[in-house]
Formats: sequence, structure tokens, C-alpha cells
Amino acid sequence: MGNNSSETRSVKPILWISTLYFAMGIPFVTINAVSGIMYKDMGVSDSKITFWTALIMFSWTLKPLWSPFLEIYKTKKFFVVATQFAIGILFALVALTLPLPDFFKYSIALFAVVAFCGATHDIAADGTYINFLTNKEQAKYIGWQGAFYNLAKIISSGVLVYFAGVLEKTKGVVNAWMIIMGIYGLLFLVLAIYHYAVLPKENKQEKKLRKAGNVRKELLEVITSFFKKKNIMWAVLFIILYRFAEGFAIKIAPLFFKAPRTSGGLGLSTSDIGLIYGTYGSAAFILGSVLAGYFIAGRGLKKSLIWLCSAFNIPFVVYALLAYFQPTELLPVGIAVVVEYFGYGFGFVGLMLYIMQQIAPGEHKTAHYAFATGIMNLGVMIPGMFSGMISDWIGYKMFFIWVLIATIPAFIATLFVPFSYPEKLKEH
Repeated sequence: MGNNSSETRSVKPILWISTLYFAMGIPFVTINAVSGIMYKDMGVSDSKITFWTALIMFSWTLKPLWSPFLEIYKTKKFFVVATQFAIGILFALVALTLPLPDFFKYSIALFAVVAFCGATHDIAADGTYINFLTNKEQAKYIGWQGAFYNLAKIISSGVLVYFAGVLEKTKGVVNAWMIIMGIYGLLFLVLAIYHYAVLPKENKQEKKLRKAGNVRKELLEVITSFFKKKNIMWAVLFIILYRFAEGFAIKIAPLFFKAPRTSGGLGLSTSDIGLIYGTYGSAAFILGSVLAGYFIAGRGLKKSLIWLCSAFNIPFVVYALLAYFQPTELLPVGIAVVVEYFGYGFGFVGLMLYIMQQIAPGEHKTAHYAFATGIMNLGVMIPGMFSGMISDWIGYKMFFIWVLIATIPAFIATLFVPFSYPEKLKEH
């Protein structure tokens, strides 16, 4: 699988894998989580925040549709550097829109372009990893890949949100977030320059001569063969319903933390949210993910799946308890987020492994994996779009009761999900 050109060996792979996957994590986390906190600070309604920030995540769902076309034009390195440079400029432009009267309209449009560039960057980054590393190296560095993606989560939704909260006290809300968006912009311009220098180049002779017509034909073949797989509609229903409740909960939870106590929220500061979510929450997520791997390895996925579904969905009860009791101390809120994120990490691994082992296998394994993860994102995006509307309508207390009701389809889908391929428990 790997491609060992002399250029590839001029820089140790870890020096670009770490920064490449760090860069991959930032746009996704920023649009999905950080932008919501920023807009809440600036007085935008929950329904508006959740609808638009969820809708513009659509690029990560659709990315398999344009990924084959990147093979025709330019190189993977070109797309990595170009998208990082574009994201840097776009974040800087977001910063400039924030003082404007119509800031939401302009900034959300720019975030939509960031999402498209981020999704395109993901394709090129994954392509670089797959094409320039041997199978042995891919296995060696897979842990680093995940670690730096999660580091992006901690830096973006933790450190930078905390810093925004500190700046708000001296600079005011608008200036604080202008500085934060400026930092994102500068970070991506530095990453673009760095990756221009260190990323391996594709050998010109090895660049495939492919025509757009052929790629379209291949794409059609990938899609039709996906839907011809055994039990595929049941499997698709499972990957959509597994995260159905999460789609509602994760969009509203930070907004609920930020909302004043008189509105049923917890009235936390921006810094508190950054500390709780970005650091403790992310650490719990990583720990849950690691332990789930060992849990599944010992029991097999089929026997583990209902336990993983329970770990993923039951912890949403912590938000219902927080909404009911509205604690004034930070400790119970921190414990609740750690419990929920640990369960999130533990249960999420089961879903990804199911896609890898029960949906992806076959002739177009990589493409079908990308296609399935795109469908999975759609299952989170749609409830996320309407979560604000529902919470505005029924209030935070009833909303988190609704989230618990929304977990029921996940349990039903998990109990009846088909396993079309036998598990190979002894294979390492």
C-alpha cells in the first residue's frame, strides 16, 4: 500500500502526521462546538445556532462524492496546503465580520466555506497517510493520528474557549472572539507553510491519468455496489439511529451551560465551559475509547454491541439531572461531563468498528467506509439542526427528557442489527 519515494523519507513521518491530523481536527470541532459558544455569547438564539451550525456540517457527509475527483487534478500535497491556506484566510475574515450588524449571516457563510475546505482537506490528508506509508507504518502511527486529532479538540474547545472567556472580561465579547478567530487564522497559515515544506511529494510518473468521465463511472459503481450489500438498509438504519439522541444533546448541552439560570440554564462562564468540555471531557473521551478497544477485543463486537450502545446513550441522563437540579457548584457539572464523555468515547468505538467490519468489507472497502461515515454524520446533523427549535419550545428541563426518549430507537436498532460477516476474534 505504501509508497516509499526518496522524497517521502526526507522527513520522518511523525513530523507531518502529527500536524496533519491536528489540522484535520480543528475546523470540525470549531464549527461543531466552538462556534455555538461564540454565537451564544453574542446573543444569537439557540434555534438559529443549532440549525445553521449543524447544516453547514453537511460537507463532511458529502465529501465521499467529490473525493475521487481530487485524484485527477493536482496532488494530495497541493490540496492539503491550499485548503489550509484558504481556511487561514477564512478564519481571519470571520474575525472581521464579528463587529458588523449582520455578523451572523456573514460569519456562518464563511464557516460553510471553512467546512467545505475542511472536508476536502480530510480527503487529501487521509490520502497522504494511506499512499505514503507502508502497511506497517500505518499501523505504527495510527495511535498518533488519533492522539493529535483529539489534541485539536482539547486546544480548540478547551484552551481557546477558556482564553476567550478570559479575554471577554477585559476586551469585551466581540473583541475577545475576534482575537480567537484571528488565532485560528494565523495557526492555519503557519500550518500551510509548514506542510508545504515537510509533506512528501507524489512522483510525477505515478500520477494517474484519469478522466472525469471515468471517475464519475467509478463513483456510480461505488454507490450502487454499496446499496447492493447484504442487509445494507438495516445496517444504514442502525448507524443513523445509534447517534440519534446524541445529535440533539451535543448541540444544546454547551448552550444550556451558558444560558442564564433564569432561563433554565446553568449560567456558566465561557472559561468554565472551555475547562470542563475541552479538557476534562476530551480526556474522558480518549480514556473511554482506549478501554472500549480492550473490551471489544476480549468479547467480540457482536456480544459487546448492546453494552457499547448503553454506554453511549444512558449517560445523557446527566444532562436531565443538571437541568432539573441546576447546581451552582462547578464540580457536579464537571463530573456529569466526564461521565457523559467517557460513555461517548466507549460507545463510539463500537459504531466505527461495526462500519469497518460489517459495512465496509468488499471490493471498494475504503470508499464504502467513507460513504458509511458520511451517512452516519447525517444521522447526527439532522437532529442537531432541529434541537434548538425543540429546546426553545419545551425548555431545557423537558428537552433533556426528550433526549432520553430519543435513545430508545438506538437500543432497538442495536438488538436487531445484522452481522453479515463472521467475526475473526483470534486474528490480530
